[in-house]
Amino acid sequence: MLALDRQVCFALSVAARNVVAVYRPVLEPLGLTHPQYLVMLALWQHGTLSVKALSGLLQLDPGTLSPLLKRLEAAGLLRRERDPKDQRNLALALTDKGTALREQAERIPAGIVERLGMPVEELMGLHEALTQVIAASQRALGAAGDDADAVTVA
Repeated sequence: MLALDRQVCFALSVAARNVVAVYRPVLEPLGLTHPQYLVMLALWQHGTLSVKALSGLLQLDPGTLSPLLKRLEAAGLLRRERDPKDQRNLALALTDKGTALREQAERIPAGIVERLGMPVEELMGLHEALTQVIAASQRALGAAGDDADAVTVA
């Protein structure tokens, strides 16, 4: 039961590190790190977003996002502005340069599939399974939070 190679956490950890490493040389010519690429994907898909909304989409703490956003802004890919609807919130908008980068980025998914050498159907099945793992872990974390609240209240 405790064999390292049988642990889901180990397989997920190694797979995540290795897949991000496969992305590295593909993203390098675009001047992006993998986390920055995820930010850009969200902005290309959704357009202008608040930091809070982006944080929710990427499931990252706003404090973790802040340095990424500063670097993307310094690179001229996005603008951070006060949200006109709520001055307390920052809105993130792509610059023309950030929008133009999408054209180069559109070749990335096919390049990654080719580098991995796995059938697209297997990768889609893996994505579906991982999405289920994410949902299950979020439910477990929510239940753990509910238990903590119950203990605190009691």
